Parts: sequence; C-alpha cells; structure tokens
Amino acid sequence: MIAEHRQSLGTRALCHALGEPHSTWYRLSATPRADQEHRPRPPSPRKLQEEEEHRIHTVLNSERFVDVAPAEIYTILLDQGSYLCSPRTMYRILDRYGELTERRQHAPRQYARPELLATGPNQVWSWDITKLRSPQKWKYYQLYKLMDIFSRYVVGWLLAHEESAELAEELIAASCEKQMIQSDQLTVHADGGPSMTSGTVKQLLVNLCVRESHSRPYVSNDNPFSESAFKTLKYRPDFPDRFSSIEEARAYCQSFFQWYNTEHRHSGIAMLAPEVVHYRREKDVLAERQRVLDEAFARHPERFARGCPRVPTLPSAVYINPPSLPRSADTPLVTLATPEDTATLLIRH
Repeated sequence: MIAEHRQSLGTRALCHALGEPHSTWYRLSATPRADQEHRPRPPSPRKLQEEEEHRIHTVLNSERFVDVAPAEIYTILLDQGSYLCSPRTMYRILDRYGELTERRQHAPRQYARPELLATGPNQVWSWDITKLRSPQKWKYYQLYKLMDIFSRYVVGWLLAHEESAELAEELIAASCEKQMIQSDQLTVHADGGPSMTSGTVKQLLVNLCVRESHSRPYVSNDNPFSESAFKTLKYRPDFPDRFSSIEEARAYCQSFFQWYNTEHRHSGIAMLAPEVVHYRREKDVLAERQRVLDEAFARHPERFARGCPRVPTLPSAVYINPPSLPRSADTPLVTLATPEDTATLLIRH
C-alpha cells in the first residue's frame, strides 16, 4: 500500500504527509548486500600492535610515571628524545585496562575515633566556641564554654570580640583552679579548631597534667555535649537575633548559664539540674521525689495502673562515642582518680 502511494505521490511527498524525514525511508528500505553482511572491518593501519600497547602500559604504570598524568608523561619523554604515542592513545590504553581514574592517589589520613568515658564530675570536660551576632553585619562575638560531660555543668565561660588561644588558656586555667583539678584527673575534649589545637593550650594542659582529646574533622557527633548546650542557648525564646553590644551579650550569657546550671532540668541526667549532679546532691533530690510519689500512690493507688511510679535514676556513666566492639586485651586503659569516683578513659589507637 505504501509502495503504491509512493509511486503515485513520490517519496518526499509521502514522507511529508506521514511526518517523517525522507532519509528515514531510504535508511529503512536499504538492504545490505549478501557479501557485506558478515565481512569483518579491516584493521586501521594506525593501530598499535599488541606488544606495543603492553610496553606503553608498562611505562605508564612504572614507578616513575604511576602518579603522572599522560600529557605530562608525553612531554617528559619528548624532552628526552623519546616518543611512544599521543596522550589520547595513552588515555585509551589506560581505559582498556580499567585505569582511567585520578592517578595521583594516596591513602586517606586515618583519624582516631575519640572514645571517652566519665563516671563522675570533673573527669571529662568538653569545650567549644560559638558565634553571637553583633550589631555590625559580618561581625561576631566569640562565646567560649567549658562543660562537664557527666553533670552537664558549665564550669566556665567567656565572651570576647575575637577567638584566640590566649583567651582559651585563661579560661581553662581559671576553671581548673576553681574546680580544684588535680594532676592526671581530667581530660579536656574539643574539636580541631585553631584555638583548641594551638601550642599555647597544649602547653597549658601539659603543665596542669590534663589530658587532651580532639574530634575528627567534620564529625560534629564527636563533641555532642557542647553542641547541644549551644543549641539550648540559641533556641531560647528570648534569644535575640543580634546583640546591641558586648555588654548586653555578656549580661544575657550570665543569666542563661546561671539558669542552665541551677534551674534547667536536663533530660540526660534524670531531669536534675546540672549543679545538683556536679556537686553530688542527686541522692537527696531523687529521694525526695520518690517520697512525693509514694505519698501520692498511698492516697490514690487506683490511679496508678502499673503500681507505684519510680523516679528515673542517674546514669552511672557518660560516653563520648561508646565502643562499638568489645574491648580487646591490648586496649590501654588510663585510670583517672578523683576523691569520689574512678573514671576510665578508653583510648583506641
């Protein structure tokens, strides 16, 4: 039918009526000759021999050129009076062997996963710095904060115009003196910022016989306690978008940390205030809570379907990155002695 219309209308007119280019007709109607169906394609005279490709591949992966790009290899050999092939041919040979990737390979640096354990106050502190907006755009106040990870008690804080190792040194030294930290009692954990890893702070910690620990790069979970406290600060309903002066910012922080330490009921420490846990008054507070619950149950036991409610207990240990595998026999342990408790710092190398 189509052939009859093509004879009467013509190929171009018929293709135009069908909405198809006329080249499609010629391509579909063409039939290869019988002698062309299985005739192999002749090799190109420019094709390299198999032994030549193998020799070039050996040169590309030699110790001298294994980390060098093909274009650079090509020019180096030319400067030495030698020609193997074009850079494009080098890329084709590498692609044939599945080696067409970045040739400047090196093993990624492995950072130790910090694993810290505290079973009492003043065994592990976490510290960090956050920015508070000033009245001037792109200018910030720097808020330094030291927190005990067991009690969530803020042992020291400082607000300044800039971030510096000297200010961090002053804060750590004053906080250690205030908490009466003894030699080999404390571990201070921070991220890898310039103030945290500065030689000034390192030397201070050595002088105070305080161990230091650092987060891995780009891993915020390695310092969760400081991050959580900063979120509590910045998500307060009265937290301003900007502070009009550094004096206003200091006054706000003074009020916040006073509330955080003495009034804030923290969910991670059995809804106790950090000050209560830090100075070991939690037994009296929990006992009083339980007494109130016992009296309420005695008055109306029918209102408690599961019996007398119990107050939550304080966690006996707090981790930064708890070990995921059982500790092996060769894992070193460092015991941190305190007057009340003994903490174990797990350090995996």
